[in-house]
Amino acid sequence: MTKVGVILGSGSDWPVMEPGWRLLEDFGVPAEVVVASAHRTPDAVREFASSARERGFGVIIAVAGMAAHLPGVVASFTTLPVVGVPASGSALKGMDALLSVAQMPSGVPVGTMAIDGGKNAALYAVSILAITNEELARRLLNFRDAQAEEVRERDRALREKIKKE
Repeated sequence: MTKVGVILGSGSDWPVMEPGWRLLEDFGVPAEVVVASAHRTPDAVREFASSARERGFGVIIAVAGMAAHLPGVVASFTTLPVVGVPASGSALKGMDALLSVAQMPSGVPVGTMAIDGGKNAALYAVSILAITNEELARRLLNFRDAQAEEVRERDRALREKIKKE
């Protein structure tokens, strides 16, 4: 199965991605994670991104805070889809990172998730991989059905509570 690459700008970004990592595990999607900084270890970022396709990756998730140049740098070294996740690690609570990730130059596309949206990034990566993987597409439909059932159950419980009052 095609893998998802996860690159964190620093180790402190792991809590942002951990729920997404667990979701990838639940879907049975193999993934690898690396910590590499666009500013401090640019050669490691280049190596990870430029070799990603040959290493079996189909999507890369890049998590970074503050200036958040990591997703754009990753995208500059690969033609794979890159999903940027801005992290809320600054006094601006992630708004700086969100704007940095969302404002990529023309020709260097990065899909942008919400601040601290690691779980949604993983779900988006699963959706991309499901385009060519029928089993993954089926699991994704089951996941969506389970989400809908949770909402319906909450609706039923609330309606019952209101009736009793």
